[in-house]
Amino acid sequence: MALLDTLHRWAGGFLGLVLALLGLTGAILVHRDAWIMLPHASDAQIQSTRILAATTERLMADPANRPQSITFANANLGLDRLDFGKGAGAYTDQAGTIVSQWQSQWARPELWLFDLHHHLFSGDTGETIIGIAGVAGLLFVITGTILWWRTRKTFAFRPLPKRLSRPAIVRHHRDLGIVAAPLLILSLLTGATLVFRPISALFLGPSAPATIDAALKPPKGPKVALADHLDWRGMIVAARARFPDAELRSLSLPRKESGLVTIRMKRPQEWLPNGRTTLWFAADDGRLIGARDAGSLSTVVAAYNILYPLHAAKVGGLGYRLVMTVSGIVLGLLGTLSVWSFWFKRPARKKMRTDRSIVEATGTNA
Repeated sequence: MALLDTLHRWAGGFLGLVLALLGLTGAILVHRDAWIMLPHASDAQIQSTRILAATTERLMADPANRPQSITFANANLGLDRLDFGKGAGAYTDQAGTIVSQWQSQWARPELWLFDLHHHLFSGDTGETIIGIAGVAGLLFVITGTILWWRTRKTFAFRPLPKRLSRPAIVRHHRDLGIVAAPLLILSLLTGATLVFRPISALFLGPSAPATIDAALKPPKGPKVALADHLDWRGMIVAARARFPDAELRSLSLPRKESGLVTIRMKRPQEWLPNGRTTLWFAADDGRLIGARDAGSLSTVVAAYNILYPLHAAKVGGLGYRLVMTVSGIVLGLLGTLSVWSFWFKRPARKKMRTDRSIVEATGTNA
């Protein structure tokens, strides 16, 4: 127990601030759509095929100023979002008229907060650090539960410590952590699995990572350059004709050398905010290359697709968003106070004076 306690404290002293940062930014981001206060942000979502086709055609008309992707308005945000790459982007109304534009992510708080939460402003390296912190957080919950058990008779729930002394912080940390353990496991497990897909093998079976990779891999398309003029309207119409009950969510230009334009749709049974129902079109002539119906995916892949909605509170409405807000705030509080108590409130070592030291200090024989 002593070794477990030491490992728990030392690891928390170093990783506590990272976990606190993830918790607090996550608590803010679950309400992201609610605090984008721009004209038309509260407009009702439009899913008319005719209007979506006309808007896409308008936004993609100029080859020299064409966005890399369009994310269409949803039920909580009545704006389309354009991504021009390298941090540049814009919000438009659902007719394609720009209401806000930026050249850097630093101009929009929801963008740099998202980057901080997902990448620590460090790209793939930051994402890896976040994944490691998430795994460590799960271990903290497990070891903390084991350590709490021996002191369970002194349990007393407090949202905040009585005082900022080390004993009070340690007791608060222990008791608040056990109350919030289920929420923390949900947040940390879903987040860590989204970063490190092999973790899915722990709860979806040993073959889950390979199954998920194979199912979500796009088809092999022709390695062709994007044409200056494509039938964007025709692609939207074709997508809606293929999946008439699905909500159109996004359109993306080819990435790297794929040669495929991607349209993502969300069918009624899907939880993912942008869905996994996908169509791919050739970038040179717009012909349909392939389509994937999320309803035909295996149970393992369907379960994996639930992780992000659970993690980001994209299901369950305001009630579940508030639950995940509490989870983020608790993680922020536990992580911050862990670092504070470890580095600034450590107990002073008692200096044991020997007979010899007394002699040296007084100059007399004891």
